[in-house]
Amino acid sequence: ISFAAQHPMLSDKLQFPSFLRTIPADTLQPRAITHLLLHFNWTWVGILSSNSDSRSLSSQMIRQEVVENGGCVAFLENIDDRYPKERMVKVAEVIHQSSVNVIVCNCYGNHLKPILELLSHRKIIAMIWVFSTGMIINPSLFTKESWRLLNGSMIFVSPTSNIANFLNFLYHMGPSAYPWDIFTKLFWEKAFGCRWAGENFTHMLAKADDIRCSGKEDLRTLDPGLFQLNDLSITYHAYLAIYAYAHALHNMMLNGAKEDIFHIRTNIQNIKYWQVLHYLRDVRFTTESEQEVYFDANGDVATVFDIMNIQIYPDDTIELITVGRYDSRNSPGEEITLNTSAILWNQRFNQTPRSVCSESCPVGYRKSARLGQPSCCFDCVPCSAGEIANETDTANCWKCPEDYWPNERRNRCLPKVIEFLSYQETLGAALAAVAIILSLATILILIIFFCFKDTPIVRANNRGLSYLLLCTLMLCFLSSLTFIGIPVKLTCMIRQPAFGLIFTICISCILAKTVTVVIAFKAVNPHNHLRKWIGPKIPNLIIVFCSLIQIVICTYWISSHPSFPENNTRSESRKIIVECNDGLTILFYCMLGYMGFLAIISFIVAFLARTLPDSFNEAKFITFSMLVFVSVWLSFIPAYLSTQGKYMVAVEIFAILSSGAGLLFLIFLPKCYIILIRPEMNTKEQLVGKNATRK
Repeated sequence: ISFAAQHPMLSDKLQFPSFLRTIPADTLQPRAITHLLLHFNWTWVGILSSNSDSRSLSSQMIRQEVVENGGCVAFLENIDDRYPKERMVKVAEVIHQSSVNVIVCNCYGNHLKPILELLSHRKIIAMIWVFSTGMIINPSLFTKESWRLLNGSMIFVSPTSNIANFLNFLYHMGPSAYPWDIFTKLFWEKAFGCRWAGENFTHMLAKADDIRCSGKEDLRTLDPGLFQLNDLSITYHAYLAIYAYAHALHNMMLNGAKEDIFHIRTNIQNIKYWQVLHYLRDVRFTTESEQEVYFDANGDVATVFDIMNIQIYPDDTIELITVGRYDSRNSPGEEITLNTSAILWNQRFNQTPRSVCSESCPVGYRKSARLGQPSCCFDCVPCSAGEIANETDTANCWKCPEDYWPNERRNRCLPKVIEFLSYQETLGAALAAVAIILSLATILILIIFFCFKDTPIVRANNRGLSYLLLCTLMLCFLSSLTFIGIPVKLTCMIRQPAFGLIFTICISCILAKTVTVVIAFKAVNPHNHLRKWIGPKIPNLIIVFCSLIQIVICTYWISSHPSFPENNTRSESRKIIVECNDGLTILFYCMLGYMGFLAIISFIVAFLARTLPDSFNEAKFITFSMLVFVSVWLSFIPAYLSTQGKYMVAVEIFAILSSGAGLLFLIFLPKCYIILIRPEMNTKEQLVGKNATRK
């Protein structure tokens, strides 16, 4: 029954069927160390390993456990006190250049000693060491300067507990109690600096002034550190091994004698070891400190480690304080328990030390790996537009749903605001009010023209054209209302073709009106061949022909690629723009282009007819109105393309209202002024002009 051997291979019962141990095997120690690192979020660590088979194997297991749990190992270096100094200096340089604050030391004290001395010379003191159970705490092994480097470090030890009467037993050991033990007398000479009469255990020449050993010297007067009472793990497990054997013998004598399996009744003095092994495997007992001891199928005890904190005070006194425990029998995630308030860290750290290669990425950022470096070393990159990261240290950002947008910190998806030009907002209400006012003004002018239909100024230039033009202008103003409010399938389908067709009829009427003026003044001479074109035939033909082309364009548009409502989530990150998709956009520009073409033709014709000798200069008014119309729609295109959402709709409504108002007021307002304010000018002579009459 071993109380110190920890090699995992010894758990193999095929090779070692009769081997048992009271100290935990090294199998789960790497996991226990990793759990401690995870508890403090130490993801960036170095590992020092003694150059031995068992330490190298467990160090590789520690490295694997750290990596599997999301940590990284900056370095793994083997050390040995037999290595040449150059090699040890190289290891010290690796530690010095590394950014780790925590080093896992899976090594023996004598192997660590030269490394600590080199580090103390380099003034590297802000570091936390995590020691495996292979480390025996022995301050006398180190110099004061190097020993202080271990202040605040953590060490795993095999679990210990109070051993009843152990100190009393220890302090009563002496040559009289064990006269046959030469090691006791040798220890006595070394500890008290005396000599036994007639004996020379130290093989040194006797001197006359040598103090004689009496055997009655008091062991309590010696330094307690001599007995290493701060670490009784090996002693305690030896105690458990002896008690396990004693309990096995006890059970064998009681139960075995009853059943007489091995004929103990007749052969009690010749018990065989394999007979004891049979009972030893099943032994289960509880110590005076309430610890239950038993062996599993591999001959191992449960994996339990005490976690101790090395606390070195300014006067160089040391205490090993138990601050936690690792127990593999606990439920997953609860194997390790720690009393962090009892931990005294290195004086260089004001709080729990941190050991990370890169600081955590906050929410709204993602990790970007650094080329050629471990996964724990990364840069924090802000999430791209439209993406969020609501967790720290995430490797990827997530796209928000289409109807959500990321906030400024990019850690939450917020619902987008639904935007469209509504009647409830100021802009929509103002445009609707202007459209209605202009429609009412158009109706008022139409009523005035109807009431004064027999006056010369109304009868001139085909009053039917004036009525048609006023009606279409009224429809133009009202058509702008279809652009306000939430788009639906019907309004999307008809609003652009309706506005285009109505405006085309308006411009056709103006073109027909201009042509009528030209014909009227050119056909004053009775012998002029234009007189035969006087009448409603030419104006009607112009209106029908010009409108027919626009009807074909709009009909094809509606039938093949009609506009439809859609939620635009692409234009603005924070809004859902409810708008009409114009389908085949080229047809929209064809409609506008044809309308512009007619406007330019009307403008040219009116411009050429501006010098006709009428007193009210109808052609000039048409010229000005068409100049306004063309200017509005030429400026509309860049303004329309540079806006989006409800403002794009508002721009188009403004273009419709302003161009329609230009036509209405520039063509009809002078006539209304004459009809209502200056009726004396509403005569045929004033309309045609004296000069024209004489001609």
